[in-house]
Amino acid sequence: MAQTPIEMFDDLDQFERQMDQMLHAFLPHQHRSRPRTWRPPTDVYETDDAVIVKIEIAGMNPDDIAISFIDRELVVRGNRRDVDEKLSYHCMEIPYGEFHTEVLLPGSYDEDKIEAKYVHGFLYVTLPKSRQEHRVTVRVQSDT
Repeated sequence: MAQTPIEMFDDLDQFERQMDQMLHAFLPHQHRSRPRTWRPPTDVYETDDAVIVKIEIAGMNPDDIAISFIDRELVVRGNRRDVDEKLSYHCMEIPYGEFHTEVLLPGSYDEDKIEAKYVHGFLYVTLPKSRQEHRVTVRVQSDT
């Protein structure tokens, strides 16, 4: 079964982290991981009234998170800083630096009522479903 673009990106990101760890093991004081944007784990689920996007980004200040919703695409970005600033890691699995995730959502939403809250390291973005009824007029054309 073919991978989705997100799965391919996640696999490539994991491979890149493993390569960084190997290089750091051989050259601990000379090798520096290049800065890169990482994608936090993201869940999308639906209730009767809304779609909820849950993003795991522990250790953040909510003021450092930017959220936009344009043309049914939710974009969340920010920068998680490593406050410890270690010089030599023995193991480094927690991603730091700029992050970015985007979710394309089908349907229509009440954009004025979108809410976001940050609780225990998770960002919850709630997009209330639009209850507007769309009527379509069908014209009948004759074949003559």
